Amino acid sequence: MRRILLTAAASLALMTAATAQTAKVSVTAIVEHPALDAVRDGVRDGLEEAGYKAGDNLEFTYESAQGNPATAAQIAREFVGNSPDVIVPISTPSAQAAAAATRDIPIVFSAVTDPVAAGLVASNEAPGGNVTGVSDLSPIAEHVALVKEVAPEAEAVGFIYNPGEANSVVLLEYFREAAEKEGLSVVEAAANKSADVQAAARSLVGKAQAIYVPTDNTIVSALESLVAVAEENDLPLISGDTDSVERGALASVGFNYYEVGKQTAEVVLRVLKGENPGEIPVTFATGTDLVVNRKAAEAMGVTLPQAMIERASKVIE
Repeated sequence: MRRILLTAAASLALMTAATAQTAKVSVTAIVEHPALDAVRDGVRDGLEEAGYKAGDNLEFTYESAQGNPATAAQIAREFVGNSPDVIVPISTPSAQAAAAATRDIPIVFSAVTDPVAAGLVASNEAPGGNVTGVSDLSPIAEHVALVKEVAPEAEAVGFIYNPGEANSVVLLEYFREAAEKEGLSVVEAAANKSADVQAAARSLVGKAQAIYVPTDNTIVSALESLVAVAEENDLPLISGDTDSVERGALASVGFNYYEVGKQTAEVVLRVLKGENPGEIPVTFATGTDLVVNRKAAEAMGVTLPQAMIERASKVIE
């Protein structure tokens, strides 16, 4: 009897140890800016709400590539060497780097515009392999409608982006298609690094009557230099993410990226519980908010329509 009791006690100890085992989640982003930082925080907090607390039963690691794709690849290899339970790359470049570094460790991406076009999954419905995640495909048609609303006389809109970001190339095509339906031509301005953003913005002066900045990590990381050009030249600036409105863009319809992070945490939890990421369909960010910035509008020589102000989820004075 004593031997049986000891065996039962040992089994209970093993079960307790397994339950208390620390989960290792490694998070990386291509660059630090408010939207991507909010995703990171949402992932961490979503895991904590589910019982995984950093420093207790969760080893939560975060690294930024500071806008450098080579650094993103280096971080991905470093993460693989540490054998985490899940890698969470935020943004398309970081997700591509992680996917290139491992075909074994589960990857749950976040804030990726088009996972299929980026080569991350076979399809959104059946990703296959070791990758799934949350897409933040922008509501492009609504963004074009905003351009028309704040600049009804505009004939051309500038699209400023980094052609090295696959997500931005996809968004350009979507934006061009939506803009042409509304009678707007699109003028491209390329910036391969953050230091080039201001010059790219200046190249649009005299060619476009409004500027649109997509959820491009290179451009958003240097948004203030773009805002300065827009204000100097009375060019309304519409952004692809609402966090950029806080920083000086005129308006956006977009997602709450903290909530996108929490959506991502839900997928991470499914993987931690043993599901195969390749069998979890890609999910899409939900919920869109209209955010407008009165001060930015004034600086850009725009009078915001009263109807826009009234339907806004948030008005920045």
